Amino acid sequence: MTRRFGFLIALVTCLMQINLGFAQDNMLSQGAYWTEDEANSIMKKWAGEWTTKSDWEARAEVIRKGIINGMSLDQMPKRDTPFNVIIHSTREMDGYIVENIAIESFPGFFITGNLYRPLSKEPFQKRPGILSVHGHGPDLRFGESVQKRSAAFARMGAVVFAYDMIGYGDSKQVDHKIPIALTIQTYNSQRVIDYLSSRPDVNPDEIAVTGESGGGTQTIMITAIDPRIKVSVPVVMVSAYFFGGCTCESGMPVHKSANHQTNNVEIAALAAPRPMLLVSDGGDWTKNTPRIEMPYLQKVYALYDGESNLDNTHLPSERHDYGPNKRYPVYNFFDHYLEMNAGKLPYKNGFDESFVTLLSREELEVFNEAHPIPANALKGDAAVTNYLKLKP
Repeated sequence: MTRRFGFLIALVTCLMQINLGFAQDNMLSQGAYWTEDEANSIMKKWAGEWTTKSDWEARAEVIRKGIINGMSLDQMPKRDTPFNVIIHSTREMDGYIVENIAIESFPGFFITGNLYRPLSKEPFQKRPGILSVHGHGPDLRFGESVQKRSAAFARMGAVVFAYDMIGYGDSKQVDHKIPIALTIQTYNSQRVIDYLSSRPDVNPDEIAVTGESGGGTQTIMITAIDPRIKVSVPVVMVSAYFFGGCTCESGMPVHKSANHQTNNVEIAALAAPRPMLLVSDGGDWTKNTPRIEMPYLQKVYALYDGESNLDNTHLPSERHDYGPNKRYPVYNFFDHYLEMNAGKLPYKNGFDESFVTLLSREELEVFNEAHPIPANALKGDAAVTNYLKLKP
């Protein structure tokens, strides 16, 4: 009898867990969740459901709580543990310094990347801090786009932390598609803000973020929930109909709950009235940005008399990347809204990034034979999941 009762309890528990999983899956909005025309109609409908600032802020609070609850971010460890910073391989370049860096996000889990700083003879001053977030691809932190923009930001006068998505670069403690990828990456971004704000050379009131594609998703997510982000530039991502196709973007119910539905346009709108530049193109899901996404965002910013803080660079002949023509408007935008100086970049009929020395993967790696990952590092999805014990 006891054994049968125990079996029934186990069966009920299993069914409950399955039902919770189904319930969570039913709340997911992934990939091209709507057609472009459906999204257009929905955006018009939503725009008619609020008219005043208080109306919008009530909706904004629902969306913000939906993000935090949907990714169980409130269950993550308190962000009060030591960073246990690892920095090595400091190199002086043409107007900037680059270093290899890791900080401990939570005990046993490390954020890996590169720190870019100004190389300047000017008197000491606190600098803006920038989170440089990359998208999906083969270890993009080591690629041209991340290196060139991060170096340019540093030469302009910022302290830049270019860090890995989990599962890429040096961040191989878990697989990129671990079910809680969105939670870990967003928590990591908060810890990067914590770290930059703690540095004596960074002005904590001038923190900005930019990233492309999946990094653009992270850009709007962290800006939406963390008011310490003062300037935001999501690149080739914000779309009314496309919600992100990866686990790290839409693999948790952050767009939908039992009492609300939203999309990435409204999540981006939570930046208002802080300065935000959307960079879009004609070759991906941002091709409608000037016609569909921007009018909605402009309506939100108008509630705060902040229309001048919102901008869009649309490149209809380009495709999905963070290439030169997408980087150059960002240099001007950061120059305008942060204590940075785009005049320090070579310029002749356009910005010239040839001052940047592209380094190899081996030169930019944090962990290697000379600098092994710390002995307390959690290893594998199961180890990290069991440590965090997040509940859906």
